[in-house]
Amino acid sequence: MKIESVSPILSVTELAQSIDFYRHTLGFALAWSWGEPPDIAAICRDNVEIILTQRAGAKPAGAAHVYLGVSGIDDYYATLVGAGVTIVVPIDDRPYGMRDFRIADPSGNELSIGQAIAGEA
Repeated sequence: MKIESVSPILSVTELAQSIDFYRHTLGFALAWSWGEPPDIAAICRDNVEIILTQRAGAKPAGAAHVYLGVSGIDDYYATLVGAGVTIVVPIDDRPYGMRDFRIADPSGNELSIGQAIAGEA
């Protein structure tokens, strides 16, 4: 058995607003949405898929925290700051060998975004 992928499911308060944030602010693409009106959707970027849901009975909106490993972190951080994204933890080099920061989406879900520091294992 081999695990091929992981797709975190984030509960959101307003699905359309969340899709817009992930697409237009974070640079993801809408892969699919389901329901009439939609109550679940997937957004993708590179090899990452995140599922967004606004369903009755889902976990409370804003309760999730996801860590994304990236390259080009400083440029991406500057782009997000310029776009007015809520920065929860500013960018910095961490003692665990990562340069990272944390943002919040419109529902309060948090995304830590990090890049390994050159020379760190």
